[in-house]
Amino acid sequence: MHNFNEIKTLVGLGNPGPTYAYTPHNIGFLILDRLCDDYHGNWSVDHNMLTASVTINEQKMLLIKPQTFMNSSGEILRHLNKRGIKQENIFVIHDEIDFPFGKVSLKQGGSARGHNGLRSLIALGGENFLRLRCGVGRPDNPADVGNFVTAKFKETPDQVDELISKSINIILSHLAYKNQE
Repeated sequence: MHNFNEIKTLVGLGNPGPTYAYTPHNIGFLILDRLCDDYHGNWSVDHNMLTASVTINEQKMLLIKPQTFMNSSGEILRHLNKRGIKQENIFVIHDEIDFPFGKVSLKQGGSARGHNGLRSLIALGGENFLRLRCGVGRPDNPADVGNFVTAKFKETPDQVDELISKSINIILSHLAYKNQE
């Protein structure tokens, strides 16, 4: 397993545009938006992604929201490679339907498990990256998953805020811990 000390980039998965803004599939975007605000970053358009530079724990960090739609999220890797950012330098934040709403977990490597954003990243760069899996729950009928993750949250704004805050705490703890090694 690769050593994940060198996290340079936080990648939040989601879909661009107001239609998808406040949906389970966009939890990665929502978390990065909060980090960008908290650390005084500004979003700018860079190729097929929105990027913001922030300093977290005295460490420069690039925040990225791919603007390619979920199924093509891996297209950002080409631009990151040109900047010297490799697959093992990214920390991907995404929705996880296999977890109940609010459960959050770190994972290194592994398969996409049906997540098209992860599938795209893995197809174009391998599975060697850190992930924050943010539980959004799942619909009763598996056929409804696509509509479920792209429809507005059924949880209250307070519950969504709590998931965002919990996720950010895990990200910040991980970055601080890795800085001390």
